[in-house]
Amino acid sequence: MTYEIDIAGLKRDLPLCKVTDDLYIGAFVMFGDVEVTVHAAAELLKRAPEYDYIIAPEAKSIPLLYEMARQSGAEKYFLARKGPKAYMSGVFEVSVKSITTMSIQKLVIDTADAEMIRGKRMLIVDDVISTGESLHAMEELVTRAGGIIAGRMAVLAEGAAQDRDDIIYLAPLPLFNPDGTVKE
Repeated sequence: MTYEIDIAGLKRDLPLCKVTDDLYIGAFVMFGDVEVTVHAAAELLKRAPEYDYIIAPEAKSIPLLYEMARQSGAEKYFLARKGPKAYMSGVFEVSVKSITTMSIQKLVIDTADAEMIRGKRMLIVDDVISTGESLHAMEELVTRAGGIIAGRMAVLAEGAAQDRDDIIYLAPLPLFNPDGTVKE
């Protein structure tokens, strides 16, 4: 089963994947799809509020983060990692559980990044916003680092996220029943 989605004029067929016995989601994976990555970055930049830096959570949004920075001419962007790395000097850490992960995960930035973020307008980007848990964790990281949230953007808004007025997105993505029909 697949779902055809129109992402600001670019169509893709998303495979439907089981999350629970009564919930399926359209699997949107930017990895390896250069055309959708370049297209989505350009379309999001057209809609972006003023910002100083872009930040995104690891991992599926990394190509989007890079491409938005490249297209905008930015010399720096930030990535919230899923765990501390040996090269990090001190960390800001928050916990998150998203719809596609089965356990609690962590998002971290190091103190050097936090210093650069302090007082700056930060644009949070992600591939898909669904429950808002990853977005909330990103907001907490930015706020704890002293940054100002300039905006929240995603390629797709899934399920109830479509009704939020605090995010900018390119296309809605419904949730699905086991038979592939859209959940009401």
